[in-house]
Amino acid sequence: MDKEVATATAALNLAGTDDDNKTQNGNNPAAEPVAPIPAPALPPAHTLASKMTVEETLAELNKSPLFMTELDMDNEDVKALQALAYEGTRLENGQNFKEQGNECFREKRWSDAKEFYGKGVAILATQETKRRRRRTTAVFSSSKDDGKEEEEKEDPEEVAKERALLEQLYVNRAACHLELRNFRSCTLDCAFALRLNPRNVKALYRSSKALLAVDRIAEADDACSRGLDIDEKNAALRQLAGEIVKRHEEVEQKKRADGERECKQNYEKRLLSAALKARNITTRETGKPPDMEDAKISLVPDPSDPKSTLAFPTLLLYPLHYESDFIKAFNETESLEQHFGYVFPLPWDREGGYSSAGVECFIETTAGGLMKVGKKVPLLRVLGSGKVEVVDELVKIFVVPKAKTDAWVKDWKEKKASVGK
Repeated sequence: MDKEVATATAALNLAGTDDDNKTQNGNNPAAEPVAPIPAPALPPAHTLASKMTVEETLAELNKSPLFMTELDMDNEDVKALQALAYEGTRLENGQNFKEQGNECFREKRWSDAKEFYGKGVAILATQETKRRRRRTTAVFSSSKDDGKEEEEKEDPEEVAKERALLEQLYVNRAACHLELRNFRSCTLDCAFALRLNPRNVKALYRSSKALLAVDRIAEADDACSRGLDIDEKNAALRQLAGEIVKRHEEVEQKKRADGERECKQNYEKRLLSAALKARNITTRETGKPPDMEDAKISLVPDPSDPKSTLAFPTLLLYPLHYESDFIKAFNETESLEQHFGYVFPLPWDREGGYSSAGVECFIETTAGGLMKVGKKVPLLRVLGSGKVEVVDELVKIFVVPKAKTDAWVKDWKEKKASVGK
C-alpha cells in the first residue's frame, strides 16, 4: 500500500512540475525550474493502518458497529445505538417498532416482524398493566391511605393513542403467529387486543382462524360470529364462516365413521370371543406378545359373520436345528399334512430328515407336558381338546424327525423336571 501511495505521489509531483514549466517558463530554456508542489498529507487513519497487519486492521474495524461481524454487547457504541431505539416517548418508540415490524411483514419475514411488534408491546403493555392495577385498586379502596402510591398523571389523549397502538401491535403480532403456525400464541394476542377493544374485527378473525386450525370448531365459530355481528359484510369473515361449516361437516363425518368402525370392531371382538368359547379353545396373554405384524386369531373370510371359520397364526418349530417356519393363518379345518405339502423340503435340511411321512409333531400342554399331534388331524380337534392353550394368539408346534423323537422327548422331560426343582 505504501509503495502505491509513493508512486502516485511522485507522478503527481512530476505532472505538477511539467505544468508549471509550461506556464511560467514558456519556451525559454534558460528559465529556472519551479520547485515541485508537495503531496498532500495522508489521513491519520491511513497512517495508523499502514503500521498494522491485516489481522490488526480487521480487529480495529470490528470495533465499529458499522463493520462488526458479531455484536459486542459491551461495546459503548453498540450500547449507544441500542439506546437510540428507545429515545423519545413510549408512543414514539412503540410506533417506530410497529413500522419496522410492518416492513418485515411485507417482506414475509414473519419471525423478525414478530420480534419488532413484541418490542413495541413490551414498551406499552407495562404501562397499561399499571393503569389496570390502579383502576382495580380504586374499586376496592374507599379511602386514601398515606402509603398509597401516588398516581401518575397522564394525558387522556396520549393514553388513548397508546392503547390504540398497543391494540394494533397485538393484532399484528397475532398475524405473525398465525403465519408461523403458533396458534395458541395467536389466540392469546387476539385476546389481549380484544380486552382493549372488544370490537376489533381483525382480532376476532385471526383468533377464529387459529382456533379452526386446531379443530376447536365451536370456539372458532363463536369468534367468527361475533366478528360478523360487528361487520356482517366482511368478505374475509364470510369466507371463514364457510370454511368453519365445511370443517365442521368433515369432523362430524369422521366422528361418525370412527364410531361405526369402533362399533364394528367391538362386535367382531365379541363374536371372536364367542367363537373360541364355543369351540372350547383356551387362550392366554403374557403381556409380552411376539411381533407378528398384523397376524392374529381371526374369523375368515368375514370377521363379522358367525358362520366364518377360525384361523390361527402358527409357528412350526424345529428344535433340533433351531429353525422355524411361520404360518400366518392356519385354518381350524386344516391339518399339518396340508401345510407340509409346501413347507417341505426344508432348504437347510441337508440330511433329508424332514418330510411329511418322516416327522412326528408335538404341542405343549397346559400342564407343561407334550401331546402328540396327528398330521392328518384338523387343528380344531387339537386346540379344542381342553389340554392345550393358545398363548399370545400364537400356536406353537414342535416338528422332530421320527428317528430322533424318543431322545428329544426324553431331553424335554429332563429339562422340565430340572426347571420344576
